[in-house]
Amino acid sequence: MDIPLHPLMEAGTGAASAPRTNVSRMVASAVAGQVSHPVVRASPYRIGRDGVPRLVPGSGGIVLNRRVGDRAVGLAADHMEAGVSLHNTGKDDVGQRGGSNRALMFYACVGNRARVTSGPARGAVGTVVGKHGGINHVIVDFPPAVKRRLCIGDRVQLDAYGQGLELPDFPRVRALNLSPRLLRRWGIRTQAGRLVVPVTHTVPAELMGSGFGRSEGVLGDLDIQLSDARLVRRHRLDALRLGDLVAVCPLDYRFGPSRRAGAITVGVVVHSDSKVAGHGPGVTPLLICPAECVRLVCRPQANVALVLGLRQSVAPPARGPSRGRW
Repeated sequence: MDIPLHPLMEAGTGAASAPRTNVSRMVASAVAGQVSHPVVRASPYRIGRDGVPRLVPGSGGIVLNRRVGDRAVGLAADHMEAGVSLHNTGKDDVGQRGGSNRALMFYACVGNRARVTSGPARGAVGTVVGKHGGINHVIVDFPPAVKRRLCIGDRVQLDAYGQGLELPDFPRVRALNLSPRLLRRWGIRTQAGRLVVPVTHTVPAELMGSGFGRSEGVLGDLDIQLSDARLVRRHRLDALRLGDLVAVCPLDYRFGPSRRAGAITVGVVVHSDSKVAGHGPGVTPLLICPAECVRLVCRPQANVALVLGLRQSVAPPARGPSRGRW
């Protein structure tokens, strides 16, 4: 049963159908990267918004005991990417340094298939589940047995497919970082002239932090600040899971994140919480919609681990509907 979270989440009437796309005109490309090594900056301490220095694992590498579908909040970690983190070392760069990694970040879309092409796990297949800006990693989910065989530096090639995706019946809706595979399985439908979009949470744009200032939405993510305990409880954000599909309202992410009335950005949670001021669970944008074009419905199962069949079960969802409005 759909749970109404706010007025946009009321049930509609009329027959529902899958949205039309421009898939027949899209181009698929192969891009590649290497399994990254974790990086520690000048100091291993992370100074929290409470003034407390902490020593906890961060981003990069191969996370062996967490994956998409697990909790994003409350872990002894900071900006953890619960999967296999990829970057391109740039050995094939032509022109400006870092171009190969930017291409990997740009071309990769959530739901793309990834194949290991070197090392003991060669031939294993995984799925892109997020992109993390700043450190500039593409995050890929593999089954635990595969992660145990992977090595730092192993090469992984992606079937990159999704940038340029359009919904012809909704010309004001912008798709970013969204593979046709994820769109098909997400459960998005058109009904009474609107897109019906399943999500697990709605997040007020006032809580968004690190990531503002970008001029695009395809090379990273935007963090949800969890410093306001009252709003965290109201919107059930302490129960966020990696891979949850969430709506940020009102937020326009077409040309970089901007708070703008009447716009909704739906994205996926890609990394864990952080105690650092302005930071928190990161959200990579997937759909940017005018409010009048979309109706959100709360579905606890709206997590990419379940939608894409990556896991049989995930962490329990938050209990009860959100009491907040935007």
